[in-house]
This record gives sequence, structure tokens and C-alpha cells, in this order.
Amino acid sequence: MDTATLQREIREFAESAGIDKIGFTTADPFREMKNRLRRQQEAGFQSGFEKGSLEERTDPSQLLEEPESIIAIAVAYPSKLDDPPKGRKGERRGMFCRASWGQDYHDVLREKLALLEQFILERRPDARLKSMVDTGELVDRAVAERAGIGWSGKNCSIITPEFGSYVYLGEMITNIPFAPDEPIEDGCGDCTLCLDICPTGALIEGGRLNAQRCIAFLTQTKGSLPEEFRTEIGNRVYGCDTCQTICPKNKGMHNRIHDAFKPEPELAKPLLTPLLSLSNREFKERFGHMSGSWRGKNPIQRNAVYALAHFREEAAVPELIRLLREDARPYMRGAAAYALGKIGSDDAAASLRHAAVREQEGEVLEEIRAAIQRIEDQQKEVPR
Repeated sequence: MDTATLQREIREFAESAGIDKIGFTTADPFREMKNRLRRQQEAGFQSGFEKGSLEERTDPSQLLEEPESIIAIAVAYPSKLDDPPKGRKGERRGMFCRASWGQDYHDVLREKLALLEQFILERRPDARLKSMVDTGELVDRAVAERAGIGWSGKNCSIITPEFGSYVYLGEMITNIPFAPDEPIEDGCGDCTLCLDICPTGALIEGGRLNAQRCIAFLTQTKGSLPEEFRTEIGNRVYGCDTCQTICPKNKGMHNRIHDAFKPEPELAKPLLTPLLSLSNREFKERFGHMSGSWRGKNPIQRNAVYALAHFREEAAVPELIRLLREDARPYMRGAAAYALGKIGSDDAAASLRHAAVREQEGEVLEEIRAAIQRIEDQQKEVPR
């Protein structure tokens, strides 16, 4: 089978395999991306989750011997919940970002790439292939942009004409010399809505992100969060969609295409207080199939505490007192102290004063004292 025929058949097969977009590009090094990554590294803007060296992330020949082409794929995911549960006083809810709804996309896209590999090998048994999804070395956005999947938006997402930026990306390096597709013209124009609305100023300019300030990254970190970010998290327990939901190119993009990504409303918007008492096993049983579970329960529970502080949820005070008194994790006791200080009820204040006598961990003591001071300051402001 000649390469042009194979390429046409791959496109046809991709559609039947549930791949929403497919594109082809050369395996040339991504030189401009390498320069951008180096600047990010020098500025301290990387998240630390990146895999591989600069060379591995930008040069396909570091990952596969004598590569000729890269096949890029995109699979769309939904942006709307049907009948979303509503939070209310006494029953506040958190939010997982849209990319974490339904089944873990890493698993779904790996399955689709495996089907694509099998299809190619049946026709070219001597083909060499290497696939990756998100956690691989290559920069997905750079591959997708050059392969014509979409353009790289100012919000650092690939934006497609068909599905907006609500797409998962994957790629396959191969030694087959496919004809490359043309990149798509940038469609952002002079729009800066995503830059203007970013809660922490993480989007420092169009297409450049300081990951250390990005809420999507911060919700995945472990330990305590700097106070400047706690109020900005709002009720997000994993990820952030703000720069996507504001994007005009995403207007009307619902993308209810794949059953695997159909969101479960009670998981996408879970009740916050019950999250705090989940064991590791219970968390895995309930949320383990979602990509947002990859760091385990600890960041989710910490974020839930900050969300309760955001709502000043008095109904959560007994559970927060339990955390402050009993939890073995210092950062969780500290988060509970912070939340109790924000809520400021009489029970919250009393529990903080008791904890100040009992607590041995210096970092937690600082949180407790700051929370007590916050309540005292609030009381001074109340007119007599």
C-alpha cells in the first residue's frame, strides 16, 4: 500500500474509532517551542510536572529512531452539565474542571491510539510507532498546532474551529513519511478576554503562562497554599476553566459526543463537607476513574476546606473543628484553622483558642494565631 492511500485510510479509520480530528506533520524539531520552553524554565514559570529534557520535549528523534512524521489527534469533551446540582447554604458544592469529567481521558485516548497503531501495523508491519497522551515528552500543543488541529490560543489552549478548546490531545511519532497538513490561521485576533479575566494573572501575555500562579496547577499541588491564592480558588477542587469559559470561540460548544466523557453531576460538582471525611479507599472508589484523582485525595480535601472558607460555611464548622483537632496532616490542620478564622463563629473562635494551646507544629500555630487575629479584627469592625 502506498503512503498516500494509507494516509487516506487512516483518516477514515480515525473517524470510525471515535477520533474527532486527525492531522499529520513532519517530525522536524520544534525549534521555536524549545526556545519558548527555555525562557519559561529560566523565568521559573514551569509547573514541575513536565516530563523529559528540553531536547526530548521538542525533538522527536530523541524518542524514536529516524522519525518521519507525527500523527496528531484530538477528541472533544463536553462543557455543560445536564441538570447540574445546585449548592446552597448548608450544602455547598465544589467543582472539578471539565477536562476531568467522565472517564480519565488518558485511558480513553491511549485506547484510541492503540487502535490506530494496530490499524497501521496491519498495513505496514515494519512501521515504527510511538504514541503518547499529555504525560509524554512532546508538547501536545506544538504538535497539534503544526498538524493543523487548531491554533494555539492566548489562553495556551489549542482552539479548534469545530469544538473550541474543549479537546484532549494525543500524538504518534512514526517512521512513515506522511504528507503534512497545513497549520490553521490564528483566530484570536485582538481579543484579550482570557488575559483580562485570569484570577491570579497567570496568563502574563498571549500564549505565555506562569504555571506557578495558575489555579489549575495550584489545585494539584500538595501541602499548604500561599494565602494570596486561597480566595482565588473559590469553590474549585480540581483545575480551572475560567480562561476557556470566557473564550468567544467556545460559545455554544457543548460537545456531547463520547459516552466515556459523560459527566456525573454529583462527581463533577460534589458536596464539599463529605469530601473531608473520605478515606483513601473511599476516594479511589468514588473518584478514581476521573483524571482529577491522579494526585490522590489530599489536594482535593485541602481545596475543599479553602472552598468552605470561601463560602464562610457555618454548617461545616463541626467538621473543620474535627480536622483541626484530629487530622494528622499539618497542612490540613492549618487549612482548617484558616477556614474557621474566615467563618468567625463563636464555635470557630473557641476551637481555635483551644487549638492554640494544644498544637505543637509551628506552621499550624501560625495559621491558628492568624485566624484568631482575623476574628478579633472582624469583631472590632462590628458596630456596637
